[in-house]
Amino acid sequence: MSQTVDRALTILAALGEGPTSLEQAAGRIGVHKSTALRLLRTLQEHGFVTRQPDHRYRLGGRLFSLAQQALETIDIRQVAAPYLASLNERYGHTVQLSVLEDGKVLQLDKAQSRYPDRPGSRLGPDGRFGHRTPAAATAVGRVLLADLPEEQLTAFLASQQAGGREQGSEALREELAAVRRQGWSMDQADAREPVSLIAAPIAGTEGRAIAACSISAPVYEASPAELSRLVPELLCTVEAISLAYGGTPTPRWCENRCGAKHAERASRT
Repeated sequence: MSQTVDRALTILAALGEGPTSLEQAAGRIGVHKSTALRLLRTLQEHGFVTRQPDHRYRLGGRLFSLAQQALETIDIRQVAAPYLASLNERYGHTVQLSVLEDGKVLQLDKAQSRYPDRPGSRLGPDGRFGHRTPAAATAVGRVLLADLPEEQLTAFLASQQAGGREQGSEALREELAAVRRQGWSMDQADAREPVSLIAAPIAGTEGRAIAACSISAPVYEASPAELSRLVPELLCTVEAISLAYGGTPTPRWCENRCGAKHAERASRT
């Protein structure tokens, strides 16, 4: 690596820890103050560094703009695909990636189960990409709704009829609060749909859910109790996807299960 580039990157890393004086910057890269000043002025000309009134330097807006542009080019489907495949390979059940769009759950990707599905099942060929379901009526939708900012959740409750569910907005709000505390949600199999599903949110760069990962299985392959035992694996998977995407998830089982290590962040309120 070019020595000048290396020094510039070192200075930027130092500024990431907080405003830095010229003397501190020079000491960080081991050069004379005049050399550090030239580097800082060049970075300032390009908007990567800003000089404060107290003569200390901090990161500039251009750096944040580029970071945002880079994050916007990341396709969550591309990031999540290997994790979906790994979870599917370990257990054979259908693994799906979904997002919240206009009050409905939109399926983005799916790792198909390795056992035959009955015709018409949402896990089989009829469960195509792009399939939409009312958010409040599914575990996937509930984990995504549960992580909405308060004003967005209030707007959703005001504009929707709880996705066709027979419960009022206050009951749904309480259920979503419980889902948020728990960190995951489950759809139990019934006579109408003999499929159970567990879902958990994938955190984005601001710490809020940007997508959800779910594991589905028909009761003839896994009972609800058997499927629920995979919750730790699912939580590990969404943690790993969040880290790969650049999000800030809360630590759970990932260090032991996936090898992912990260600093604990403060809980959102």
